[in-house]
Amino acid sequence: MNASLAIAQSPADSPARAAPVPNVFGLRIVVGLLGVLLAVLVAGFNENVTKIALADIRGAMGITRDHGTWLVALYAAPSVCAMAFAPWFAVTLSLRRFSLAAIGAFMLLGLLSPLAPNLQSLMLLRALQGLAGGALPPILMTVALRFLPANLKIYGLAGYALTATFGPGLGTPLAAFWVDFVGWRWAFWQIVPTSLLAMAAVAWGLPQDPLRLERFRQFDWLGLLLGFPALFMLVVGLVHGERLDWFESPLIRALLGGGSLLLVLFLVNEWKHPLPFVKLQMLSQRNFSFALLTLAGVLVVLLGVIVIPSGYLAQVQGYRPLQTAPMMLLVALPQLVALPLVAALCNLRWVDCRWVLACGLAMLACACWLGSHLTSAWIREDFYLVQALQIFGQPMAVLPLLMLATGSIAPTDGPFASAWFNSVKGFAAVLAGGLLEALGTVRHHVHSNQLVDRLGNNPLLEGGTELARRLQLQASVLTAADLYLGMAVVAAALILIIPLVPTRIYPPRLPT
Repeated sequence: MNASLAIAQSPADSPARAAPVPNVFGLRIVVGLLGVLLAVLVAGFNENVTKIALADIRGAMGITRDHGTWLVALYAAPSVCAMAFAPWFAVTLSLRRFSLAAIGAFMLLGLLSPLAPNLQSLMLLRALQGLAGGALPPILMTVALRFLPANLKIYGLAGYALTATFGPGLGTPLAAFWVDFVGWRWAFWQIVPTSLLAMAAVAWGLPQDPLRLERFRQFDWLGLLLGFPALFMLVVGLVHGERLDWFESPLIRALLGGGSLLLVLFLVNEWKHPLPFVKLQMLSQRNFSFALLTLAGVLVVLLGVIVIPSGYLAQVQGYRPLQTAPMMLLVALPQLVALPLVAALCNLRWVDCRWVLACGLAMLACACWLGSHLTSAWIREDFYLVQALQIFGQPMAVLPLLMLATGSIAPTDGPFASAWFNSVKGFAAVLAGGLLEALGTVRHHVHSNQLVDRLGNNPLLEGGTELARRLQLQASVLTAADLYLGMAVVAAALILIIPLVPTRIYPPRLPT
C-alpha cells in the first residue's frame, strides 16, 4: 500500500505541501455537488435577464437599443473567458474556496446591478458578474469527475448536462415572470436566495483541499494575456456582428480578425507551456476531439429549437416572452426525469452510448423537420409535438458526448477536460446565436424579395401598408421554416460521422 502511494505521488507533491483531502464519498459530497449544480443553474438562469428586461432597463435608464445590446455582449464575453481559465485557479486555490468566492461574487454583483446609477456602472457590474458566473460550470464538471465513484460518474455528468437542457428552457420563463409581474429589478435579484443556499451546501459538502500556491511559480502569464482578450474580442464580435452588418463594419473586422490572431498565438503558447490553461495534446484522442466538435453542432441545434419558435411566436403572433413559457417548460421540466433515465441507460455495459447519441440526434432532426412545416396559422400549441420530441432527444444528444469526452482521459487531466469542454460549450453557444441571426437575416431578405417579385410593383394595389405587413409576416414564417430545416440538416450530418470517428466507451466501474 505504501509503495503504491509513493508511486502515485509525483515529486512536485512531496513534503513541501500536504496531500489533497481523500475522496470519501458520502452525503456531504452529494450535498456539495448539488450546491455547485444549483449555482451553475442559477448562473444559467441569469444569462438572458438583460435580453428579457431590456425594454424596462432602457426605459429606466433612458438608453438606446444599441447601448442595451452591449449589456448582453459584456456579460457573455467574460463568461466565456472564465470557462477557459477557471479550472486552473480552482485547482490552485482549492475547489471549495474558489467555488465559494465565485458564487459569492456572482450573488453580490447581481444584487448591485439593478441599483447601478448609470449605464456605465451597470455594464461594469454585468461584466464582472459574467466573469464570476462563467467560472461555475467548469467547477461542476471537475467536482463530478473527482469526487463521485466510478459507477456514479455518469449521474454526475447528467447533472452537468442539465445546464445545457434544463437551464436554458427554464431561465427565460423565470425572467419573464419577474419582469411582467413583479418588476425588472427582481429578475436580477432572483439569484440571491438560491445563491445563499448553494454557498451553504458547498461550504458544508465539499472537502477543503490545501492551497497549491507553488503553481503560481509556473503561472502562464503570456497565455492569460493572449487568451483572455482573444476570446473576449471574438465573443463581442459575434454578438454584435449582425447588428453592425458583419465584415462591412471596421469594428467587427478588428474584433474577429484580431481575436482570431490572438487565439492562434494563445494555442501555440499553450502547446509549449509546462503548466497550461488548456492542454492541446488532449485533442489527439479521437473520442475527445469528436465530442468537442459534435458538442458545438448539438448546441447550434439546441439553441435553434429555442430561438426559432420563440422568435416566430413573437414576430408573427405577437407573443410576449411569458406567453411562450409553457412551450419551453414542456421540454425543460421533464429533463429532471429524462436525464437520470438516459444516464441509467448509458450506464448499462451492453448499451453503446454512440447509438444513444445517434438516436438523440435523430429525434432532434425529426423535431426540426416537423417544425419546418409551420405556417402562419401556427400558435403555441402547434409546437407541442415538436417540443415533445426534444424531451429525450436533448439528453440523449448531450450525455453520450460527456461520456465520450471523459471516458478515456486520465484523472489528472480532469481540469483540462473541463476547461476544453466548457470553453467550447460557451463559445459555441455564442457562435450559434450569431449564425442563426445571420442566416435568419439572409433568408428573410430572400423571401421578402421573392414575395415582392410575385406581387409585382403595382401602384393600384389597395391597402399597401397592410399588404406590406402581411408580406413581412409571411417572410418571417418562411424564414423560421428554413431555419428549422437547417437545424435538421445539422443534426443529420452529425449522425453520419458517428460510425467513422468515435470508438466505443464502456461506463466506468469500481475496481473489483
